[in-house]
Amino acid sequence: MNAQPHYVAARVLAALLGYPDAALRAMLPDLRFALRSDGSLSDACREAVAALIDALQQADPLEAEARYVDTFDRGRKTSLHLFEHVHGDSRERGPALIDLQETYAQQGLLLTTGELPDYLPVVLEFAAMQPQHTAREFLAEMAHLLQSIHAALARQQSPYAAAVAAALDLAGEPVQPPDAVPQAPAEPSVDDQWAEPAAFGGCSSAGQSSAPEFRTIQIVRRDAAPSSTYKEAAL
Repeated sequence: MNAQPHYVAARVLAALLGYPDAALRAMLPDLRFALRSDGSLSDACREAVAALIDALQQADPLEAEARYVDTFDRGRKTSLHLFEHVHGDSRERGPALIDLQETYAQQGLLLTTGELPDYLPVVLEFAAMQPQHTAREFLAEMAHLLQSIHAALARQQSPYAAAVAAALDLAGEPVQPPDAVPQAPAEPSVDDQWAEPAAFGGCSSAGQSSAPEFRTIQIVRRDAAPSSTYKEAAL
């Protein structure tokens, strides 16, 4: 595959928006080097993403992991699952996910993990594999969702806002000031959402939940070598 101008930036952003485990931390020097060679992002976006890499490198590993969970997994405003911002947990989200999965399949691509197709790092991985104009149009269709996520992150002064702003840059969309983006209604706290109602003769679910499982994302083509990140799907 001939690398498109946006290829490096989209893959760097996909990696940086993933869970900051030991594997990602080991990749940070390579991501920084790749970012320097990128020509598709504006200078301001490139510098802001470099600052995010600095923050991840300098952070205590456990604190970085906890901050990621607090940022992205404890509220819908900053969720990286894009269709949550449109459909929430309603049944309409299912058909939308299927449609997006079929978009990937039509390009001969398959997800190799259990991650959902609307997860922003997956979206960016897919965009990286498309011609530049196709990738830009694809990301531009989701720009209003990216604006909302960016605004929520910026209000929290999260360094991750830089990665979402860079995704908007790849979409050819200017980043809107947070004050110009409507805020979603206030959400109940995580404790409130998971509080168990009183019940007679009920059975508590305490102790039944498990720690979240984080997976490396891969989109693959089936005809490549097993060690490759990509393979081609049978059409």
